[in-house]
Amino acid sequence: MSRPPGWRAGLRAGAVLLAVVVIGVALVPPGAAVAAPASAAPASVDPAPVEPAPGGPPDGVGPAPAPPRPPGAGIPAPGADYAWPLLPPPAVTAVFRKPAFRYGRGHRGADLAGSPGQAVLVAREGVVVFAGRIAGRGVVSVDHPDGLRSTYEPVTAGVVAGARLAGGDPVGTLEPGHTGCPVAACLHWGVRRERLDHLDPLVLLRPPRVRLLPWEGAPEPTEDAPAEVSPPAPAPTRPAGG
Repeated sequence: MSRPPGWRAGLRAGAVLLAVVVIGVALVPPGAAVAAPASAAPASVDPAPVEPAPGGPPDGVGPAPAPPRPPGAGIPAPGADYAWPLLPPPAVTAVFRKPAFRYGRGHRGADLAGSPGQAVLVAREGVVVFAGRIAGRGVVSVDHPDGLRSTYEPVTAGVVAGARLAGGDPVGTLEPGHTGCPVAACLHWGVRRERLDHLDPLVLLRPPRVRLLPWEGAPEPTEDAPAEVSPPAPAPTRPAGG
C-alpha cells in the first residue's frame, strides 16, 4: 500500500509532542492542583427559591411554635359567627373594595392594625387547608363550616394543613412588611366563597340583618280596591235636663 509523502515526518512530530506532554506531567509536584481552563469553570448561579407545595411547607420544615390563646379569643358579637382575628379589636387601616369584575382592581379583604409578633387568631372554627409561604409572604387559609374560606397574611404559621381549629385558636404570629401598612404591622384578612367570590370580612363580625317579608296570605292593596277605613265613632250626646 502506498503512503503519502511526508508521513514519516508527521509521525516523528507526533512522537516529539507526546514526549513533551509526558515530561511536563512528570515535573508537576505530587499533590499540586492543576487549574482547569477558564472556559471550563462553571458560572456562579444563585439557587432558585423553593416554594412550598400546596397544603404546607416542604417536608422536614415544621411550623413555628403557636402563640398562646389570649383571653377573650373567639367570642363573636351576639348573633354573629365570626370574631376578630386580632385582640383587642384593632383599627381598620384599609377597608374591603370589591372589584368591578372578576380580575379587576380592588381590595379583596380588610387590613387590620397590629404589632409584629402579635397572635393571629382564626375568626371561626374550621380546618387549615394551607399554611406556608406564597411569593415570600406567610399565608394561612382555613375552611369554615358555612362554606367560606378565610385567609390571614403575612403570618408566621404555627399550624399545619389538616389541623382542626376552634374559633379563636392562634394560627401564627403577625409579620411586618404588608404593603401600604401605615403602622408597624398589618394583618390582611380575606374571606371568599368558592374561588373568586370575595366578601367583606367585617360584615361577618355583625349579626345577620333580619328582613321582614309580607305574610303569604295577606291581601295586596290595589288602586281599584282601596283599603277600607272605619267611620269615626259618634260623639257622646248630652243627657236632657242635665
